Amino acid sequence: MTNLEPIDANLKYKVKDIELAAEGRMQIELAEHEMPGLMELRKKYGKDKPLKGARIMGSLHMTVQTAVLIETLVVLGADVQWASCNIYSTQDEAAAAIAATGIPVFAWKGETLDEYWWCTAQALIFPGQKGPNLVVDDGGDASMMLMMGADAEKDPSTIDYVPEAGDEIALVKRLKAMLENSNDFFTNTIKEFKGASEETTTGVHRLYQREANGTLMFPAINVNDSVTKSKFDNTYGVRESLIDGIKRATDVMIAGKTAVVCGFGDVGKGSADGLRAYGSKVAVTEIDPICALQAAMQGYAVKTVEQMLPKGDIYVTATGNKAVITVEHMENMKDKAIVCNIGHFDNEIEVEKLEARKDVKKRNIKAQVDEYIFPDGHSIILLAGGRLVNLGCATGHSSFVMSNSFANQVMAQLMLWNDKLEQKVYRLPKSLDEEVALTHLKHLDVDLTKMSPGQAKYIGIPVEGPYKPEHYRY
Repeated sequence: MTNLEPIDANLKYKVKDIELAAEGRMQIELAEHEMPGLMELRKKYGKDKPLKGARIMGSLHMTVQTAVLIETLVVLGADVQWASCNIYSTQDEAAAAIAATGIPVFAWKGETLDEYWWCTAQALIFPGQKGPNLVVDDGGDASMMLMMGADAEKDPSTIDYVPEAGDEIALVKRLKAMLENSNDFFTNTIKEFKGASEETTTGVHRLYQREANGTLMFPAINVNDSVTKSKFDNTYGVRESLIDGIKRATDVMIAGKTAVVCGFGDVGKGSADGLRAYGSKVAVTEIDPICALQAAMQGYAVKTVEQMLPKGDIYVTATGNKAVITVEHMENMKDKAIVCNIGHFDNEIEVEKLEARKDVKKRNIKAQVDEYIFPDGHSIILLAGGRLVNLGCATGHSSFVMSNSFANQVMAQLMLWNDKLEQKVYRLPKSLDEEVALTHLKHLDVDLTKMSPGQAKYIGIPVEGPYKPEHYRY
């Protein structure tokens, strides 16, 4: 384990270039104007500091929008440390701007997997060798590291195995190195831990699996399935940021091309909408009959990947599953087909198997844009190494979208910190979802219609007293 960088609890930050802080600060100020939800929460709770005393570790893309979330948590009283949840997603100017304020940040664009898990571990350890009370998670990596670490401190054999995936190899190496230096950090952290709020589908699945197995060690809040998160982030955000990533990476003309969207959940719906809006002919692949029916009702062809191989110019995976696009698929694609992923996991495309092929030549065109040339001479263009294309090749979702998502995160952190919750996975109540929506309506020049007392009585709403948000119908 000696070849791994050691953890230093006194390290203030590690970013690409602290001199980028001024550039990042200007972008953060622009983002604040487009993030009314977080600004409203600062006004509402900033004076009372309801998160005072909380040590919050974040494992979430270190972007300009995340910087606004981080500073909101600080305004509400928390001590915060941060790492990114993706090796390619950090905006270095945003990381520098936050680090320059004295908030510990450990993130830069283009980390190795060993560096990634070093950053995660570094952000988990607060001054005095203390762990966090709360985690803001995206994909479940920080939550998984805490629980795997606690398991390993109790029984080291739980990590005494040879993992297959590169990401897991690096995690196990890091955990073993941490256990060499301490055998109680994770155990002590769990004792004081109030819970995690989870941003995305992948992490939610991991938490529900732990809950079902009886191995969940703390309360967790599923932010992903709040309507003002799932629709805004996974549908409305994706339909813009997917196109942004593809265009920045390739400058390709999307109009007239044939695009194949693998999966028609919320993320797939946003992907298909964006591609069609730019004039692409879109085919959807699905395993779920309900999602397939929805795609057909919206006018999309529903086919298999194999059927589309002679035709597809752009392939987008949006399933959260593995091996959705295989090396064999890529062998049979059209020359210069573009292949990318916008589902959270990085194994929807068989990148590791592609990299292992000695007869396939790789040519790096620019950062996060690689051409793989097959023996017959045809090639495919892979974006962001099979990871999130909208963050690897662009800057993620728009600020207004993330204002919705991150307002939910703040509310989840308040709920975890202030309420005594059992060790299970929770959803935010609908009333909070509605509150998040209401905080954004002024920004869109929306006027809600109020029901008369007679209408309210008809559907069973009390007519006494002032109308409340939950009395409105959207």
